[in-house]
Amino acid sequence: MRRFAAISKTAAAFALAAFAFAGTPALAQSADSARVAVVELFTSQGCSSCPPADRILGEIATEPNVLALSLNVDYWDYLGWKDTLGSPEHSRRQRDYAIRRGDGRVYTPQMVVSGKNHVVGSYKGRVQSEIKSVLAKPASAFVPVSVTTRNQEVTIDIGEAGRDVAAKDATIWLMLVSRKVSQKIKRGENRGREIVYHNVVRKMMPVGMWHGKPMTLSLPKTSLMADGVEDCVAVLQVDGTGPIIGASMLKNMAKTASTN
Repeated sequence: MRRFAAISKTAAAFALAAFAFAGTPALAQSADSARVAVVELFTSQGCSSCPPADRILGEIATEPNVLALSLNVDYWDYLGWKDTLGSPEHSRRQRDYAIRRGDGRVYTPQMVVSGKNHVVGSYKGRVQSEIKSVLAKPASAFVPVSVTTRNQEVTIDIGEAGRDVAAKDATIWLMLVSRKVSQKIKRGENRGREIVYHNVVRKMMPVGMWHGKPMTLSLPKTSLMADGVEDCVAVLQVDGTGPIIGASMLKNMAKTASTN
């Protein structure tokens, strides 16, 4: 496990694009499908401790009601290999989590479960215990979220706050995802290895705010498409880096048939 000690006091500056809100949705979603545990793995191609966690993330990504994401950081690039998937945005998100928790713990591989507790990513039993704890909550502690595509738009439908959802305001994050990326490492601690990354976040952006009531948010699909992006994920998160109270993934975003 590699630690990164420097914690910066970053302010969340949201650069919102001109996306259109459209009325109140008729969101029909079962209680079981609303119950989702989001697992974010902060990993690095320059970290020799990370490959076991990368493999574990691929395994838990197949479990029901789990939405598992890889967020490669860039702060180990100086060790001799520049992470081809690394992003300062991911490093900032990890630091912001540590600041919010107040523990200052920033390291790789680190898994953050539903925006709250963190676990060493190679400890599969502890990760599964955290997931189990999240999924044991009543359905009324989650907010239904659905992502669909129609014509030239991607639509995010968000339901009403249940009785066990304490927060009535949350940020809506949209994450653009590559389902599987294989990378040969030529230098650094993992030199000579080929590592497979699962549900790789290529870009993430705050696209709106939810205030406890049902809503629909529509985005132009063309603005979301990029090389390697297959899926997109909507995450409903208190204060931007607080508890995650709802999430959903749209698979095959580009290939989904358009309908009228």
